[in-house]
Amino acid sequence: MLDRAGGEFYTGPMAPRIGLFGGSFNPIHIGHLISARAMREQLQLDQVIFLPSQQPPHKDAKQLAPAHHRAKMVQAAIVGENGFAFDDFDLNRGGPCYTIETVVHFQKEYSAAKLYWFIGADSLMELRTWHRAKELISMCTIVTAARPPHAPDWHALEVAFGPELTGKLRTGLMETPTIDISATKIRRRVADGLSIRYLVPEVVREHIESHKLYRS
Repeated sequence: MLDRAGGEFYTGPMAPRIGLFGGSFNPIHIGHLISARAMREQLQLDQVIFLPSQQPPHKDAKQLAPAHHRAKMVQAAIVGENGFAFDDFDLNRGGPCYTIETVVHFQKEYSAAKLYWFIGADSLMELRTWHRAKELISMCTIVTAARPPHAPDWHALEVAFGPELTGKLRTGLMETPTIDISATKIRRRVADGLSIRYLVPEVVREHIESHKLYRS
């Protein structure tokens, strides 16, 4: 089987384990990459696929850099990292990019694979508002990067999803290195004329600077 970049990532008899990492990546930063690598190692994934979204339903489109810039930054950031790949599926769809539709697509694409969907701890509590959330939880393994002090309200989640699906969400809670970096802070620093060196890969910093992204 070949990955999206054309390289082999699975040749054995076991079903491949694929992590799907969706998001606006506005921009992609060191925290994204460290969390993705930690989850790949802990879950023993064959591949992590980065999926920049054209229009995430919970994001303000006015704050998003153009999709082609966000895609280029993701592609540049993961070059040379074994097991990381890029896919433009969510960039080529019209309207909001619902996670359930992306997972259905990859279930068809990799019918034998076990799929994992990565989210942050802050997104876990928002899961109740996601489109067809119960189906999504049943369909794949939601992996939540534990991010103190965002302690999940398991009671609220059980009210929303019931004990069985909430139990599945509990098993997907995973400790990852705590990196206090956010895309919001990075955009703010750029707008204020401050350095973002060491917060993003150098190739991403250079892309932001050369294309004057996130300037106020």
